[in-house]
Amino acid sequence: MQEINTIMEQSQAAFRTYSQLPAAVRAQFLETVAAEIEARREQLVTIAGAETNLPAARLNNEINRTNNQLKMFAAYIREGSWVEAAIDTADAARVPAKPDTRKMLLPAGPVVVFGASNFPFAFSTAGGDTASALAAGCTVVVKAHSAHSGTSREVFTAILKAIAACGMPEHTVQHVEIPGHATGKALVAHPLTTGVGFTGSLQGGKALLEYAAGRENPIPVFAEMSSINPVVFYPDTLSQNADTLAKSYAASITLGMGQFCTNPGLLLAIGSEATDNFLRLLADEIEKTIPQKMLHSGIHASYVRTMETVLSQDGTVLLKTAAQPAQELEATPAVARVNAAQFLQNPHLQEEVFGPFSLAVICEDKTALKQVLATLKGQLTTTAMATPADLETHADILALQTTLAGRIILNDVPTGVEVNASMVHGGPFPATTDARFTSVGTTAARRWVRPVCFQGFTDALLPEALRNSNPLGILRIVNNEWTKSPVV
Repeated sequence: MQEINTIMEQSQAAFRTYSQLPAAVRAQFLETVAAEIEARREQLVTIAGAETNLPAARLNNEINRTNNQLKMFAAYIREGSWVEAAIDTADAARVPAKPDTRKMLLPAGPVVVFGASNFPFAFSTAGGDTASALAAGCTVVVKAHSAHSGTSREVFTAILKAIAACGMPEHTVQHVEIPGHATGKALVAHPLTTGVGFTGSLQGGKALLEYAAGRENPIPVFAEMSSINPVVFYPDTLSQNADTLAKSYAASITLGMGQFCTNPGLLLAIGSEATDNFLRLLADEIEKTIPQKMLHSGIHASYVRTMETVLSQDGTVLLKTAAQPAQELEATPAVARVNAAQFLQNPHLQEEVFGPFSLAVICEDKTALKQVLATLKGQLTTTAMATPADLETHADILALQTTLAGRIILNDVPTGVEVNASMVHGGPFPATTDARFTSVGTTAARRWVRPVCFQGFTDALLPEALRNSNPLGILRIVNNEWTKSPVV
């Protein structure tokens, strides 16, 4: 596609300049993008509300998160130690002579970002993938999501304003609205693309991964795709806290009509009277929920289809649903149960139902619970709801949970992702395509860089972060010791 070729060539040309800009300049650009988005808040909420059916409060919170992410990455790159500068000076007296070697992280090149359907701001045009790539020194080509193209276009207008105000290269960020899967394939397959960011379905992420692997020079695809986020309810906490747990988990399952990648889709427990009581209370809470519209017709149709598939499986029992929807695109929250033996025999029961639905798997004993956990695929989160007595008695179960996911949660709901340096929003496949990285938090920038070693260079030829004088005053490893001091 000639248009895609032109876009990628423009991105590469902009990268040559943008990647060489000081971190402080890129930081100011990110902060200006946030300011321009803030200036359009009211208009953005109106447009996004019409396109996504999301309430104004949710959209305002998401704009807050988007702007905070941009500011967070600005502070991150200003500080400087994120480039992992390491210096080992020469030693001519050693036999053989030791050369001068210096290493740091450098931006990889143009990055393609696919907007997410369920987060029109935080995971889309100026969301975490874009912000982290720009922070790293990469240029970005955004493939707008068709479900909220007007919102994406307005955010891109804010980015263009920031580009002009900060004197950035003209094509530092570009916006693609050409419809069809062929466009996405062309962007990933283009030889100038160096990395891909994606949040969406397992099918979509696997397709992008296949395109990238089929290139003459394969590139990484950082895709966040599928997770059912198993929650283990340990025996003692069910005996003591059933009512509180039922209320909190009904709220988590139905939050945003379940349209979060961290929705608790699988509830695990050992069978007992306390477990049965908890499920009765949970079902009663789910029944009280008022159906709301989902984001768009595609997500709604998928929710209805996948939930019906799960409920049609042998041994699956629907406990309760909320009231039947009164309007088009409204989702019906529901909770069901199945025993562990039937769950283990049926792979359909491990499939994600993206929406306000959760499946409770009742295990005969601790051994069965371990068997269920051992068969689960990679997850974004896994949660332990437990008292101190539970944790002491079931340490082996908790240890098994830690192998499943990128984030292990104790006594909280998985919905809600804090944006900070310690967050891991990733996990083993199929939660993501690369469990070593996160799409949320400061270290998300490491997806878009590569380590480069400079050997035998004079100080004037080195990047500032590696010079003897340490002009940026950043924390570095010099001859195996952390220091901010100049190299002697």
